[in-house]
Amino acid sequence: MQEGMEIIDAHFKNEGLSRRDAMKLLTLGGMVGLMGNATASPLQSSEASAKILIVGGGLAGIATAARLSHYLENPDITIIEPNEFSVSYQAGQTLVAGGIWEDGATIYRTDDFLPSGVTLIREKAMMFDPEHNFVRTSEGKKVAYDYLVVAAGLKLDFSKIEGLGIAETITSRGDDAAVRKSVGKNGVTSIYFANGAVDTWTNMQHFVEAAKKGKRVKGIFTQPSSPIKCTGAPKKIMYLTDARLREAGVRDNASLSFYLDGKELFEVPTFKQAIQSQFEERDITWLHQHNLIKVDTESKIATFDKHKKVKAGWDEALEQEVEQVKHERVEVPFDFLHITPPMVAVEEVANSPIGSDQGWVPVNKETLQHTKYPNIFALGDIAGIPMGKTGGSIREQYKVVVENLIAVMEGKEPVAKYHGYTLCPIITSLGTVMLAEYDWRKKPTPTFPLDPTKERWIWWLLELYLLKPLTQYGLLSGRL
Repeated sequence: MQEGMEIIDAHFKNEGLSRRDAMKLLTLGGMVGLMGNATASPLQSSEASAKILIVGGGLAGIATAARLSHYLENPDITIIEPNEFSVSYQAGQTLVAGGIWEDGATIYRTDDFLPSGVTLIREKAMMFDPEHNFVRTSEGKKVAYDYLVVAAGLKLDFSKIEGLGIAETITSRGDDAAVRKSVGKNGVTSIYFANGAVDTWTNMQHFVEAAKKGKRVKGIFTQPSSPIKCTGAPKKIMYLTDARLREAGVRDNASLSFYLDGKELFEVPTFKQAIQSQFEERDITWLHQHNLIKVDTESKIATFDKHKKVKAGWDEALEQEVEQVKHERVEVPFDFLHITPPMVAVEEVANSPIGSDQGWVPVNKETLQHTKYPNIFALGDIAGIPMGKTGGSIREQYKVVVENLIAVMEGKEPVAKYHGYTLCPIITSLGTVMLAEYDWRKKPTPTFPLDPTKERWIWWLLELYLLKPLTQYGLLSGRL
């Protein structure tokens, strides 16, 4: 026991903390700071009354319903959600893919977290009529509302990648039969849907075993330019692959490369520099402006559109250089491929009057109120705001939505503001995490007085043991 505590003390000392201070950080009270920093005022119980409809019963939708139930004396809330596992812990899929958790550890039943008194319609929202304030469901129900909260999430669109034979979009947990015909087999993986995470771990083990047998293996990891859930996730699974190879003593037999469609490894310069240093230390290569467009699953070849802007002449009238995009197809063989698929807004929302040209629901980025319909709010992945497609963002957003919705119900102006807070714990090894917290200024906004760019064992404990119960018992209860 004493030897174990000495090891723990040594870890904490390396973190620059005493054991006592570290334990304070890891208490529930200390972690409450991670639930967001909204400029929402302490709410008082409200007698305002109206029909509130929430489309989407995932993390954002259930948390919003729960918080509204706490602060409205006579709540009349309905949720439309077809998936019985919509509140499952998506952040845990990376841990499943790395062989750390079992899939069962991430599964929550929606019914178990439905706030008392809230009506659940287990159907799909198919048509939106914001002019007449109603939504029609997949079974033909016409559901009227006074106020609408859109928390419908997003869809994974593997169909944009040629060769996979996929023609439809899917959600993280639900019917994924079309995708699993090609993703999850023969070294082609993706952690972004639940069964895909399970299959990723199986394929990763085969990858490591091949390296142990002396084969020179190649792993490649991709990231599209479309908005995606948690921009740290594609890197997390690569770091875990690196860690498993090192654990087996065969890292020298593998090459790992990260291909991203954009120009930056991470949207926040401070964390970008830290990630770049981590890549260099781990002998991981990265290539910008490479978009995955095709996968030959049999030959195990990934094809990328390598693109860059080049000068194409001079415009005399405008007196400026003319640029054009030069494209080149690059074929890369692989033994292990992790695909971060393009992601799109839920089609029924995107193609409705409440959607936008890009699909996402257009809202004021601070108040989260619809730019055209003042009785509509949106949050979570579906909201058309800069960055913020993480569970950590919802921890702030739902408080802002609830306060502003109640204010509007009371005939007041919405004053609570979301400042773009995002939390992204980036797993960097089996035992360390870099806790990336930032906002729209693209600057770190650390909750704790520690260097946020440092990989820490204490954040590994946070990732494994505390974030899930904080989500399960704090956020989904609407109280944190």
